[in-house]
Amino acid sequence: MRQIYSIPANVKGVKDYIPHRDPFLFVDEIIEMDDSHIVTGLTLKPEMDLYRGHYPSNPITPGVILCESVFQSAGVYVAMKQELEGSDAAAGTPILTRIIDARFKRMALPGDHIRITVTPDRVQAGFHFMKGRIDNDAGQMIMSVEFAIAMK
Repeated sequence: MRQIYSIPANVKGVKDYIPHRDPFLFVDEIIEMDDSHIVTGLTLKPEMDLYRGHYPSNPITPGVILCESVFQSAGVYVAMKQELEGSDAAAGTPILTRIIDARFKRMALPGDHIRITVTPDRVQAGFHFMKGRIDNDAGQMIMSVEFAIAMK
């Protein structure tokens, strides 16, 4: 049986779980979480500074930013899980340790709202191996990535 957790669904809640701040915070909201996954969201605002240079005449969200939003969501998941298990959620900083595979299927554009889903695979020697994907509002996959993080 999956356990559904009560979660804060606002930016303040996100900031309670990871140390990232503007202009490098790429998760706006926590949509849902249970013991098998977390779903977060991000609205890609056209005024985001990254669009000034990527690309001025045809703005596209860089793949590295999409990956970062997945990694930040994973950090939120691990910190929330630690807190729910009685540990201090602020005790560690999520550090990306490995990117195993990343695949990009569609572009994410200014004005899009993306849905980020992260599912844990296993924990091994303090490393959290996870899978993430981003979907657009139409439910189409934008990208997927397999990775590992550690809390340091």
